[in-house]
Amino acid sequence: MAGMARKALDEPDEIREIPKGRIELFTLGGGTVYRASLQPGWRWSESLREAVGTESCPKDHILHVLSGRIHVRMDDGTQDEQGPGELWRVPPGHDAWVVGDEPAVFLDFAEARA
Repeated sequence: MAGMARKALDEPDEIREIPKGRIELFTLGGGTVYRASLQPGWRWSESLREAVGTESCPKDHILHVLSGRIHVRMDDGTQDEQGPGELWRVPPGHDAWVVGDEPAVFLDFAEARA
């Protein structure tokens, strides 16, 4: 059985700057959690599609929204929007964007699964 692990949110293991945003990665017990801070005007299809090389986001996400609002449109046309204090699963095959004038900040736990 693995031992306990702890990380301070002000000390990420890695920082990735992306257009109109920042991703901070935290590795614990073989899994990774990241915090995304996305500025107003950020949109996956405009900021990351070219770098990722797919038409829509290929990642599965389990999000906890800390502040701001995120809108998601799935490839099948379904849409949803979430804000602070909500947990949200977003499967692969989506576009997402920040809603309004406030940055969106969330934690993503999908890659932390063992």
